[in-house]
Amino acid sequence: MHLTVGYLATPTGDDGVALAAALARTFGADVDVVLVVREELPDGHPGRAQYQELLIERGEQWIAKAVSTLTGAATSVNANVLVGESFAETLLQFAEEHESDLIVVGGARDGFFGGHVIGPVSSALLHSSTIPVALAPRGYSDDAPDRIEAITAAVPSRAGDDNPLPFAITLASAANLSIRMVSLVSSENLAEAADLKELRQMQIAAAQENLAVAARALPESPEIESLVAEGMTLESALKKLNWDDTDVLVVGSSRFAAPKRIFLGSTASRILAGTDAPVIVIPRAE
Repeated sequence: MHLTVGYLATPTGDDGVALAAALARTFGADVDVVLVVREELPDGHPGRAQYQELLIERGEQWIAKAVSTLTGAATSVNANVLVGESFAETLLQFAEEHESDLIVVGGARDGFFGGHVIGPVSSALLHSSTIPVALAPRGYSDDAPDRIEAITAAVPSRAGDDNPLPFAITLASAANLSIRMVSLVSSENLAEAADLKELRQMQIAAAQENLAVAARALPESPEIESLVAEGMTLESALKKLNWDDTDVLVVGSSRFAAPKRIFLGSTASRILAGTDAPVIVIPRAE
Protein backbone atom coordinates (compact mmCIF):
# COMPACT_ATOMS: atom_id res chain seq x y z
CA MET A 1 0.00 0.00 0.00
CA HIS A 2 1.12 3.55 -0.74
CA LEU A 3 -0.09 6.57 1.26
CA THR A 4 0.24 10.23 0.37
CA VAL A 5 -0.09 12.49 3.42
CA GLY A 6 -0.97 16.14 2.99
CA TYR A 7 0.93 17.91 5.76
CA LEU A 8 0.61 21.30 7.40
CA ALA A 9 2.78 22.35 10.34
CA THR A 10 -0.32 22.64 12.54
CA PRO A 11 -2.29 20.39 14.91
CA THR A 12 -4.43 19.49 11.87
CA GLY A 13 -1.31 18.24 10.10
CA ASP A 14 -0.32 16.24 13.17
CA ASP A 15 -3.74 14.52 13.19
CA GLY A 16 -3.27 13.42 9.57
CA VAL A 17 0.26 12.12 10.26
CA ALA A 18 -0.97 10.17 13.30
CA LEU A 19 -3.64 8.47 11.18
CA ALA A 20 -1.10 7.74 8.44
CA ALA A 21 1.20 6.13 11.03
CA ALA A 22 -1.58 3.83 12.28
CA LEU A 23 -2.53 2.89 8.72
CA ALA A 24 1.10 2.32 7.74
CA ARG A 25 1.71 -0.05 10.67
CA THR A 26 -1.50 -1.95 9.91
CA PHE A 27 -0.98 -2.39 6.18
CA GLY A 28 2.81 -2.22 5.86
CA ALA A 29 2.55 0.92 3.75
CA ASP A 30 5.08 3.18 2.06
CA VAL A 31 4.40 6.85 2.81
CA ASP A 32 5.08 10.08 0.97
CA VAL A 33 4.60 13.23 3.05
CA VAL A 34 3.72 16.26 0.94
CA LEU A 35 3.90 19.88 2.08
CA VAL A 36 2.87 22.51 -0.46
CA VAL A 37 4.21 26.07 -0.23
CA ARG A 38 2.62 28.97 -2.06
CA GLU A 39 4.02 29.80 -5.48
CA GLU A 40 5.50 33.29 -5.56
CA LEU A 41 5.08 34.63 -9.07
CA PRO A 42 7.41 37.41 -10.31
CA ASP A 43 5.79 40.85 -9.92
CA GLY A 44 8.68 43.12 -10.84
CA HIS A 45 9.87 43.59 -7.27
CA PRO A 46 13.30 42.33 -6.18
CA GLY A 47 13.64 39.50 -3.68
CA ARG A 48 10.67 37.41 -4.84
CA ALA A 49 12.85 34.44 -5.87
CA GLN A 50 14.74 34.58 -2.57
CA TYR A 51 11.45 34.59 -0.66
CA GLN A 52 10.36 31.49 -2.60
CA GLU A 53 13.59 29.76 -1.59
CA LEU A 54 12.98 30.75 2.03
CA LEU A 55 9.48 29.21 1.95
CA ILE A 56 10.88 25.96 0.59
CA GLU A 57 13.60 25.92 3.24
CA ARG A 58 11.03 26.48 6.00
CA GLY A 59 8.85 23.76 4.49
CA GLU A 60 11.75 21.30 4.65
CA GLN A 61 12.22 22.15 8.33
CA TRP A 62 8.50 21.71 9.12
CA ILE A 63 8.10 18.44 7.24
CA ALA A 64 10.98 16.86 9.19
CA LYS A 65 8.66 16.53 12.20
CA ALA A 66 6.17 14.47 10.19
CA VAL A 67 8.93 12.25 8.78
CA SER A 68 10.22 11.62 12.30
CA THR A 69 6.76 10.52 13.48
CA LEU A 70 6.35 8.13 10.54
CA THR A 71 9.85 6.65 10.67
CA GLY A 72 9.54 3.13 12.02
CA ALA A 73 5.77 3.05 11.45
CA ALA A 74 5.95 2.98 7.64
CA THR A 75 7.96 0.66 5.40
CA SER A 76 9.54 3.76 3.88
CA VAL A 77 9.02 7.51 4.28
CA ASN A 78 9.81 10.27 1.81
CA ALA A 79 9.53 14.03 2.34
CA ASN A 80 8.29 16.21 -0.53
CA VAL A 81 8.12 20.01 -0.39
CA LEU A 82 6.30 21.19 -3.50
CA VAL A 83 5.45 24.59 -4.92
CA GLY A 84 1.93 25.17 -6.15
CA GLU A 85 -1.00 27.59 -6.28
CA SER A 86 -3.43 25.12 -4.72
CA PHE A 87 -2.55 22.73 -1.89
CA ALA A 88 -5.34 20.31 -2.80
CA GLU A 89 -4.62 20.27 -6.55
CA THR A 90 -0.89 19.84 -6.05
CA LEU A 91 -1.44 17.08 -3.47
CA LEU A 92 -3.89 15.20 -5.71
CA GLN A 93 -1.60 15.47 -8.74
CA PHE A 94 1.29 14.04 -6.70
CA ALA A 95 -0.85 11.18 -5.39
CA GLU A 96 -2.06 10.31 -8.89
CA GLU A 97 1.45 10.37 -10.33
CA HIS A 98 2.66 8.04 -7.56
CA GLU A 99 -0.39 5.76 -7.85
CA SER A 100 -1.27 6.19 -4.19
CA ASP A 101 -3.94 4.00 -2.61
CA LEU A 102 -4.99 6.65 -0.09
CA ILE A 103 -4.62 10.38 0.48
CA VAL A 104 -4.49 11.12 4.23
CA VAL A 105 -5.28 14.53 5.73
CA GLY A 106 -6.48 16.02 9.00
CA GLY A 107 -9.66 18.05 9.44
CA ALA A 108 -10.05 21.61 10.63
CA ARG A 109 -9.68 22.32 14.36
CA ASP A 110 -12.75 24.53 14.80
CA GLY A 111 -15.42 23.62 17.34
CA PHE A 112 -15.38 21.00 20.06
CA PHE A 113 -12.87 18.18 20.51
CA GLY A 114 -13.46 15.11 18.36
CA GLY A 115 -15.54 14.68 15.23
CA HIS A 116 -14.82 16.08 11.78
CA VAL A 117 -14.83 19.64 10.52
CA ILE A 118 -14.06 19.94 6.82
CA GLY A 119 -11.37 22.52 6.08
CA PRO A 120 -10.58 24.05 2.68
CA VAL A 121 -8.03 21.40 1.65
CA SER A 122 -10.16 18.40 2.67
CA SER A 123 -13.25 20.03 1.15
CA ALA A 124 -11.53 20.39 -2.21
CA LEU A 125 -10.36 16.76 -2.10
CA LEU A 126 -13.80 15.51 -1.09
CA HIS A 127 -15.33 17.10 -4.17
CA SER A 128 -12.77 16.11 -6.80
CA SER A 129 -10.34 13.35 -5.79
CA THR A 130 -9.91 10.24 -7.92
CA ILE A 131 -8.23 8.52 -4.95
CA PRO A 132 -9.86 7.52 -1.62
CA VAL A 133 -9.35 10.17 1.06
CA ALA A 134 -8.74 9.26 4.71
CA LEU A 135 -9.71 11.96 7.20
CA ALA A 136 -8.44 12.13 10.77
CA PRO A 137 -10.87 13.60 13.32
CA ARG A 138 -9.91 16.59 15.42
CA GLY A 139 -7.54 15.70 18.22
CA TYR A 140 -6.62 12.31 16.77
CA SER A 141 -2.90 12.85 17.35
CA ASP A 142 -3.45 13.42 21.07
CA ASP A 143 -4.17 9.73 21.70
CA ALA A 144 -3.78 7.88 18.41
CA PRO A 145 -3.73 4.07 18.37
CA ASP A 146 -0.71 2.15 17.11
CA ARG A 147 -2.76 0.17 14.61
CA ILE A 148 -6.19 -0.09 13.01
CA GLU A 149 -8.11 -3.18 14.12
CA ALA A 150 -11.60 -2.88 12.61
CA ILE A 151 -13.28 -1.53 9.48
CA THR A 152 -16.87 -0.27 9.45
CA ALA A 153 -18.69 0.32 6.16
CA ALA A 154 -21.73 2.62 6.01
CA VAL A 155 -23.73 0.58 3.49
CA PRO A 156 -26.76 1.89 1.57
CA SER A 157 -30.09 0.18 1.18
CA ARG A 158 -31.33 2.29 -1.73
CA ALA A 159 -30.66 1.38 -5.34
CA GLY A 160 -28.29 3.80 -7.05
CA ASP A 161 -26.35 4.76 -3.93
CA ASP A 162 -22.63 4.07 -3.98
CA ASN A 163 -21.70 1.07 -1.85
CA PRO A 164 -18.33 1.24 -0.03
CA LEU A 165 -18.53 -2.42 1.04
CA PRO A 166 -16.20 -3.83 -1.68
CA PHE A 167 -13.48 -1.33 -0.71
CA ALA A 168 -13.99 -2.08 3.00
CA ILE A 169 -13.70 -5.80 2.31
CA THR A 170 -10.43 -5.20 0.43
CA LEU A 171 -9.03 -3.26 3.39
CA ALA A 172 -10.16 -5.84 5.93
CA SER A 173 -8.77 -8.76 3.98
CA ALA A 174 -5.39 -7.03 3.47
CA ALA A 175 -4.69 -7.05 7.22
CA ASN A 176 -7.13 -9.71 8.47
CA LEU A 177 -9.27 -7.10 10.27
CA SER A 178 -12.78 -7.49 11.60
CA ILE A 179 -15.49 -5.81 9.53
CA ARG A 180 -18.79 -4.24 10.51
CA MET A 181 -21.54 -3.14 8.13
CA VAL A 182 -23.92 -0.43 9.31
CA SER A 183 -27.23 0.66 7.78
CA LEU A 184 -28.62 3.91 9.18
CA VAL A 185 -32.40 4.26 9.56
CA SER A 186 -34.19 7.48 10.45
CA SER A 187 -37.67 8.95 10.16
CA GLU A 188 -36.22 11.30 7.55
CA ASN A 189 -36.35 8.38 5.09
CA LEU A 190 -40.09 7.73 5.42
CA ALA A 191 -40.61 8.80 1.82
CA GLU A 192 -38.97 5.51 0.83
CA ALA A 193 -41.64 3.38 2.51
CA ALA A 194 -45.21 3.47 3.76
CA ASP A 195 -44.12 3.58 7.41
CA LEU A 196 -41.06 3.26 9.62
CA LYS A 197 -41.72 -0.43 10.26
CA GLU A 198 -41.60 -1.19 6.54
CA LEU A 199 -38.46 0.94 6.16
CA ARG A 200 -36.75 -0.96 8.98
CA GLN A 201 -37.62 -4.26 7.30
CA MET A 202 -36.06 -2.96 4.07
CA GLN A 203 -32.91 -1.91 5.90
CA ILE A 204 -32.61 -5.21 7.77
CA ALA A 205 -32.97 -7.13 4.50
CA ALA A 206 -30.23 -4.99 2.95
CA ALA A 207 -27.97 -5.49 5.98
CA GLN A 208 -28.46 -9.26 5.84
CA GLU A 209 -27.58 -9.31 2.15
CA ASN A 210 -24.44 -7.27 2.83
CA LEU A 211 -23.48 -9.72 5.56
CA ALA A 212 -23.80 -12.59 3.10
CA VAL A 213 -21.60 -10.73 0.59
CA ALA A 214 -18.91 -10.14 3.22
CA ALA A 215 -19.08 -13.72 4.47
CA ARG A 216 -18.41 -15.03 0.96
CA ALA A 217 -15.55 -12.57 0.40
CA LEU A 218 -13.93 -13.02 3.83
CA PRO A 219 -14.45 -16.64 4.87
CA GLU A 220 -11.55 -16.47 7.36
CA SER A 221 -12.35 -13.06 8.85
CA PRO A 222 -12.17 -13.09 12.67
CA GLU A 223 -15.44 -11.17 12.93
CA ILE A 224 -18.20 -10.06 10.56
CA GLU A 225 -21.09 -8.02 11.90
CA SER A 226 -24.07 -6.40 10.20
CA LEU A 227 -26.43 -4.10 12.05
CA VAL A 228 -29.07 -1.41 11.72
CA ALA A 229 -28.87 1.83 13.73
CA GLU A 230 -32.20 3.60 14.19
CA GLY A 231 -33.15 7.11 15.24
CA MET A 232 -35.55 9.94 14.53
CA THR A 233 -32.69 11.65 12.70
CA LEU A 234 -29.47 10.47 11.13
CA GLU A 235 -27.53 12.06 13.97
CA SER A 236 -29.52 10.24 16.65
CA ALA A 237 -29.01 6.95 14.80
CA LEU A 238 -25.25 7.59 14.71
CA LYS A 239 -25.18 8.14 18.47
CA LYS A 240 -26.28 4.53 18.98
CA LEU A 241 -23.07 3.25 17.40
CA ASN A 242 -20.06 2.54 19.58
CA TRP A 243 -16.60 3.40 18.28
CA ASP A 244 -13.27 2.07 19.49
CA ASP A 245 -10.06 4.05 19.11
CA THR A 246 -8.87 1.50 16.55
CA ASP A 247 -11.90 1.76 14.21
CA VAL A 248 -12.07 3.28 10.73
CA LEU A 249 -15.33 4.10 8.94
CA VAL A 250 -15.65 3.81 5.14
CA VAL A 251 -18.34 5.80 3.29
CA GLY A 252 -19.21 6.15 -0.38
CA SER A 253 -19.68 9.18 -2.61
CA SER A 254 -22.92 10.84 -3.64
CA ARG A 255 -24.95 9.36 -6.47
CA PHE A 256 -24.27 12.66 -8.26
CA ALA A 257 -20.50 12.08 -8.27
CA ALA A 258 -18.75 11.55 -11.59
CA PRO A 259 -17.45 8.00 -12.10
CA LYS A 260 -14.15 7.37 -10.31
CA ARG A 261 -14.35 10.68 -8.45
CA ILE A 262 -15.32 11.65 -4.93
CA PHE A 263 -18.28 13.94 -4.34
CA LEU A 264 -19.27 14.17 -0.69
CA GLY A 265 -23.07 14.03 -0.41
CA SER A 266 -25.25 15.48 2.33
CA THR A 267 -25.66 12.15 4.14
CA ALA A 268 -21.92 11.46 4.19
CA SER A 269 -21.28 15.04 5.37
CA ARG A 270 -23.62 14.50 8.33
CA ILE A 271 -21.96 11.17 9.11
CA LEU A 272 -18.58 12.91 9.19
CA ALA A 273 -19.89 15.60 11.53
CA GLY A 274 -21.31 12.99 13.92
CA THR A 275 -18.44 10.49 13.95
CA ASP A 276 -15.34 10.48 16.13
CA ALA A 277 -13.64 7.68 14.15
CA PRO A 278 -11.35 8.28 11.17
CA VAL A 279 -13.31 8.19 7.92
CA ILE A 280 -12.29 7.04 4.44
CA VAL A 281 -14.37 8.49 1.60
CA ILE A 282 -14.08 6.53 -1.65
CA PRO A 283 -14.68 7.63 -5.25
CA ARG A 284 -17.87 6.57 -6.95
CA ALA A 285 -17.67 3.32 -8.87
CA GLU A 286 -17.98 3.31 -12.64
